[in-house]
Amino acid sequence: MTISQESAQAALAGVVDPNTGRDLVAGKSVRKLLVQGGGVTVDIELGYPAKSQIEPIRAAATAALVAAGAVAPVVNVTQKIVAHAVQRGVKTMANVRNIIAVSSAKGGVGKSTTSANLALALAAEGARVGLLDADIYGPSQPTMFALSGKPVSEDGATMKPMENYGVQVNSIGFLIDPGQAVVWRGPLVVQALTQLLEQTAWDDLDYLVIDMPPGTGDIHLSMAQKVPLTGAVIVTTPQDIALIDTRRGVDMFDKVGIPVLGVVENMAVHVCSNCGHTEHIFGSGGGERIAKELGVELLGALPLAMDIRLNADAGKPTVVASPDSEATNLYKAIARKVAVKVADKAKDYSGKLPGIVVSSNT
Repeated sequence: MTISQESAQAALAGVVDPNTGRDLVAGKSVRKLLVQGGGVTVDIELGYPAKSQIEPIRAAATAALVAAGAVAPVVNVTQKIVAHAVQRGVKTMANVRNIIAVSSAKGGVGKSTTSANLALALAAEGARVGLLDADIYGPSQPTMFALSGKPVSEDGATMKPMENYGVQVNSIGFLIDPGQAVVWRGPLVVQALTQLLEQTAWDDLDYLVIDMPPGTGDIHLSMAQKVPLTGAVIVTTPQDIALIDTRRGVDMFDKVGIPVLGVVENMAVHVCSNCGHTEHIFGSGGGERIAKELGVELLGALPLAMDIRLNADAGKPTVVASPDSEATNLYKAIARKVAVKVADKAKDYSGKLPGIVVSSNT
């Protein structure tokens, strides 16, 4: 039994990537398709980190090709993460392909814990990831990543990020004494954040996750205008008071031309650690309602669980402390959705445009 090029392509068109919702052909994931007699070799390239997804997609594509008549097809599945467009008028960074702001217009909703676990989930799926702790007044990532000391500068101009659990990290918390209050006005904070971002020698990152300060004030507006952001993730709780501020956060990013990739509902339900009883302490369905109202996706809902808090306080966030837990699976699902939304954005060609040479023949 033999298979034609057309039959092989049709077979692959019947395989849907569960993360994008598109088939492999329509989603332009099929990069190379070679049919010789009954044999088929196909290269499938995913535009998002997909370490846990590669084998299921390979198996589905192989089964489809065998059903169409291929004999022992060779299916290669890889991932390639490229730079995507940012807001107009802002220069991209050569060593950072995509920057994702994790923001909450209200404090106390678990933004920093979500940032840490999002970064770790992207890394667990095979991406090169950095995390910038931009919460100048309350830096918490050094604690969550069990990191201390000061960054090293090898050239006197830039500093090497700290690293743990496969994530590169920098924070104002590394540069000040523990417990020292940062009493700075807005312009100084913006300057410090810009220096942290630009003077850190990030090492070839697919994603830089920025743990933004809470709020929607001058600091956030300046950051949104100066930092080349690929997109933003908004963290909220189901509580009406938090949702009011979530609207403000989405509106701020809309006004500066930064796409909101979606909303994460944190503390959606409390699960009793003793009996397993669930209770919606902060209300129910708020994240879904606000996402629908604002026309963005609800990326996921995370529980109010003691383990998540204990893990973060102990310097080993849930994604690394409990890699097989339900909470980790939720963080990874959110990370994949964020990465797929980034991959769907227009690619950044700013570094590939040819230079214009003006010459005169005299």
